[in-house]
Order: sequence, then structure tokens, then C-alpha cells
Amino acid sequence: MAETPASAPGSALAPAPALRLSGDFRHAGRPLFSGLDLPVEAGRWTCLLGPSGVGKSTILRLFADLDTGGTFDGEISASDGARVAGRVAFMAQTDLLAPWLDVMGNVTLGSRLRGERVDRARARDLIARVGLADHVEKAPARLSGGMRQRVALARVLMEDRPIVLLDEPFAALDARTRAEMQDLAFDTLKDRTVLLVTHDPAEAVRLGHRIFILAETGLSEVEAPALEPVRPVEARETMDMQVRLFRALRGEPA
Repeated sequence: MAETPASAPGSALAPAPALRLSGDFRHAGRPLFSGLDLPVEAGRWTCLLGPSGVGKSTILRLFADLDTGGTFDGEISASDGARVAGRVAFMAQTDLLAPWLDVMGNVTLGSRLRGERVDRARARDLIARVGLADHVEKAPARLSGGMRQRVALARVLMEDRPIVLLDEPFAALDARTRAEMQDLAFDTLKDRTVLLVTHDPAEAVRLGHRIFILAETGLSEVEAPALEPVRPVEARETMDMQVRLFRALRGEPA
């Protein structure tokens, strides 16, 4: 079955749908999660935290219709009734840059593979906004780990999709750059449906409209502050929420 085509970069996108994933997943014959019911709100940021190995990255791959190495028994749906896959921009934990391409080539790779006109002006703008304007012609081997992650971020922003799945997209960045890239992503992905997997409670508090914790015992939601994202780190609501999240991640009452 052919994937639903997304709008070309720079064109008007259809409204981003809400998503839902419900069901069970087994890996190597053993359950990874059971009875999961995860809602992802339309046009907002949903953050998913939890310990390693409980299935957070698997959930992203299920939404993206990528191989998971296991068996899913359940339903993945969008509120508009259209197929989710084909409307997704996905950023994995590893940068997955093509080593034979320079920064510009990696950022525009999706357009080139689809045979679309490459909007080099938009690509250059995004490369500049992630702080790599002086590195456009460099191959990945000449970049640091943090720089490579910023290339991967620029690439996913270049895709201009209504649904964006992010797996630890800022993990390799220093604190200042991490905050700058969070601000850039939030601004660029306005009105997109974003699911962010992170191990960083502070990141979830800054960016999340809704915040969920996935643990071995199942999925739970921690109520986000009324203050809208991007939340100032010094705000009382932000600091209080970080404490609540740390407690929840440790299995204590939030």
C-alpha cells in the first residue's frame, strides 16, 4: 500500500492530527508492554519519559511504521482517519547521517530521495539556525557528536511533516546549545503533532504540553503546569514540576 504523501516543504500543511497507540508488544516472546493506551494530542508536544528498556523508542518506531524486531498486537490511529506512516518525520537516537554526504547533502537527503525540488535556501537557513553555517560542506567525519546531532535535527525540521517523532534529539548537546535547539525545534514545529522521548525531566517540563511516564508497571500521566511551553527554567511552576517528575520516575507519589 502506498504511503500517504506529505506536503512539499514550504507548502501549507493539512492540520496535524491527534494520534493514539493502544495494545501489547512482545519482543523475543516476552511482553515489553501490555495494555498500553497512549494519546498524542494534535498540534502539541507530548513527552514520554521512563527507564531504559521499557519500550519508549519502540513506540516511536511503531508510529513511524519502522521495524521493531518484535510483535505488536493493537491499533495505531490518527484522528483524521488517514494513515500515520508517510506523514512522519523521525529523528532516532543516533544521527544516522550518510557519511558520503556533506552537511547540506544530509539535511536535504529526504527531498532528493523523493525526487523533489531541493529548497537549498531553506536548508541553508536551517543549517545556520542550528549554528553550522560555517560547516555546510563538511562530511560527518569532520564534525563533533553534538554537531552531528544538530545536522540530524536540521534534517528532521527540513522534512516539514505534520507528525514529528523525536528520540532523545538533544542528548548529545551541552546545556546552552540544548536550550537553544529546544527553542528552535519548538518554534519551527509550531502546530505540529510532536512526540518526544527523553530521559531528561527538565527537558520534558520545558517543552511538554502533556507528560507521560512509561515504566515496567505501565503508563501514567503527570499533570503538566498551567504555564504554557516553552517554560522558563527559573519559574516556580517549572521547578516544582521537575521535583514532581523526579519523584514519579522513582516510583514515589508525584
